[in-house]
Amino acid sequence: MINEIIADAKARMSKSVEALSAQMSKIRTGRAHPSILDGVMVPYYGADTPLKQLANITIEDARTLAITVFDKSSSGAVEKAILTSDLGLNPAAAGSVIRVPLPPLTEERRRDLVKVVRNEAEQGRVAIRNIRRDANSDIKELLKEKEITEDDDRRAQENIQKLTDEFVKKVDELLAAKEAELMEV
Repeated sequence: MINEIIADAKARMSKSVEALSAQMSKIRTGRAHPSILDGVMVPYYGADTPLKQLANITIEDARTLAITVFDKSSSGAVEKAILTSDLGLNPAAAGSVIRVPLPPLTEERRRDLVKVVRNEAEQGRVAIRNIRRDANSDIKELLKEKEITEDDDRRAQENIQKLTDEFVKKVDELLAAKEAELMEV
């Protein structure tokens, strides 16, 4: 019973770290990466559709993405969607290919992005602590129902705390790596 609660907490904490990692990969660092455009939605036949379902996104060089739209009639909508997104990118259509040059990051913009990354990391830590709280309350419930002893309760809470510390450390490592990547000129 206790092992199931701990295993569930570990799986949920792992998913939180993965979600944080995915979120941080969307924050651009000056290098071209297709995941930068993951959040861009394009109005396509009356429905907002993710860009990656409408086009092939490739890296042309270190600072340029090339977008090849499957349906040529929607390339104008794709271009407009990238322009209106909050990414600060200016796409340029060249025939059937839309090129998206990534401007170099200014020092001020880098500092803003570091703040955003720190906020994301804090949200990840909070999510992990919430999972710890849920697991501890489940264990307290077992103790209250007299299904486990107080020693089992204490051991289980220590294990959950070790798990929490381990995953918070992973979040801190992700944060440190992303901050170093952002401040790299």
